[in-house]
Amino acid sequence: MIRSFRSALIAALLAVAVSTAAAGQTPLVDEFKFGVLAHDIGLFGKHVETGSDINLEMLFTPPEFFRAIGSPRPHLGGSLNTAGNTNNGYFGLTWGITLIQNLFGWGGSVYGNASLGGALQDGYTNSAPPDRKKLGSTALFRESLELGYQLTPTVSVSGFVDHMSNANLAPHNAGITDAGARLGFKF
Repeated sequence: MIRSFRSALIAALLAVAVSTAAAGQTPLVDEFKFGVLAHDIGLFGKHVETGSDINLEMLFTPPEFFRAIGSPRPHLGGSLNTAGNTNNGYFGLTWGITLIQNLFGWGGSVYGNASLGGALQDGYTNSAPPDRKKLGSTALFRESLELGYQLTPTVSVSGFVDHMSNANLAPHNAGITDAGARLGFKF
């Protein structure tokens, strides 16, 4: 199941990348992010699961009609756990803001991003071994925060935290919070 989940996630990201290359005028994909996250850090609950997560995310150019809600960028991504624990694929909207422009006098800037959306996970829902979380549902809510620095016009580095849970809509709601660092590459 984990192998097919990973394959499906990678295939979806590649399909989007290939369709972007063929698009032409305005690029469909605005940015690609890659990172390593500490899995289940216990920020909003008890730390149970182990390992690190490899995180991949594509942020798309916002459609014109999103201007009414602050021009968030749609995103599609996933986190693959290196210890065989819970993996997830996610989607949603990411809002960004420049906090400090031209920080060191040569064009770099500090930015913040926040996102809301959903996730699908391959872990346990209502019964689990002691070293795994009971997440209550395969479909979960997901939110994230990111604080970063734009090194060049095309490369950024950031600290990142995300959380997914079912918001107490199911009998079990352990939730998983991950935190780490990511590199971003704008197109």
